[in-house]
Amino acid sequence: MNRRSALVVLPDPQALAQRVARWMTDIACAKKGEFAVALSGGSTPRTLYQLLAGQFAQQFPWLRVDWFWGDERFVSHDDPQSNYRMAQQAMLSRAPTPRIHPVPTKGTAAESAMAYERELKRFYDADHLDPARPLFDLVLLGLGADGHTGSLFPGSPALEERRRWTAAVETQQPERITLTYPALESAAHTAFLVAGTDKRDALRGLLDGDSTLPAARLKPTGDLHIFADKAAVG
Repeated sequence: MNRRSALVVLPDPQALAQRVARWMTDIACAKKGEFAVALSGGSTPRTLYQLLAGQFAQQFPWLRVDWFWGDERFVSHDDPQSNYRMAQQAMLSRAPTPRIHPVPTKGTAAESAMAYERELKRFYDADHLDPARPLFDLVLLGLGADGHTGSLFPGSPALEERRRWTAAVETQQPERITLTYPALESAAHTAFLVAGTDKRDALRGLLDGDSTLPAARLKPTGDLHIFADKAAVG
């Protein structure tokens, strides 16, 4: 890990979610004006989202937060595999969230990726990312057992993309749309949420900076936090 990184170990997934919910709330409340978040899919963040809309609902500044996604499956938004659907059910439908930016999933995956890039650029109000002005205030990321994060998988051409902000990932089924490294790295705060024994090897590689793992190749412009439970740490 680099000097701006921090590993936080929690007893179990529930404690992990509780800690991250408090951390997110504190950061969002401390920021003046709009606050942009890129959400993660998968099973680990579901409890976090439920806590934000439950225990932390009265503290979190919902009305000035813009919600984006780090990646999405190319399925309809009401499909059980949809990252949007999971976040909507767990959190967004239970709180005042007028500023939601789901990944479009119409036409082709490539067309949807381009449409989402245009949406990001409209929000950012520029076509090029400035390291001094992050796109996101906070990016939440998962970690796959194979070391992938978002939908940046080992061997994917998207790993080499440094100009585009989004990419279609056609090697997975269903197809995916993902933010690329330039967009994911443009963040004031980045957090990996890692839980379970099946993530142990990938977490070790992430901590060691193993460049064969897509997650370890991420170099955020801001602070990087890795929240892991004891099962993942070993």
